[in-house]
Amino acid sequence: MKVLALSDTHAPRRWKACPPVLEKYLADADVILHAGDVCTPDVLQELSRWAPVHAVLGNNDGADVAAWGAPEILKIELAGLSVAMIHDSGPSAGRAVRLRRRFPEAGLVVFGHSHIPLSETHDGQRIFNPGSPTDPRRQPRGTIGLLEIRAGRLVECRIVPVT
Repeated sequence: MKVLALSDTHAPRRWKACPPVLEKYLADADVILHAGDVCTPDVLQELSRWAPVHAVLGNNDGADVAAWGAPEILKIELAGLSVAMIHDSGPSAGRAVRLRRRFPEAGLVVFGHSHIPLSETHDGQRIFNPGSPTDPRRQPRGTIGLLEIRAGRLVECRIVPVT
């Protein structure tokens, strides 16, 4: 299963429409994960033209994104792998231990909020922030995440610059 992960698109201020550079990655995706701060459900509708979308609420998301179906925390299984998603994972200090405690069954935890890409494994759990494709803030480039899951295992996990 090929997974495209993104976060913090901040539409319509930062995401006016799907950036053309994302289309080649979206075309290969079996599922899309959005880790919050969508800001308008139109982004989720647009992404759902490419593949099924799972999203969580960010601190800038309102009732319209919740009405689309985005909860604060999401726990799903993708190709046999337990995946948890939350927007704000809290401070970087102690993050891995905190996420393992909060989501003990998850092999992968996807989050956003900081706009800072991160891919680390701790105690057998991958924690992953794809960054933002449209609002890199303190980062040199906008980014997304590309993951591949096979038979319950995360076999590929990449941060990809898109700006």
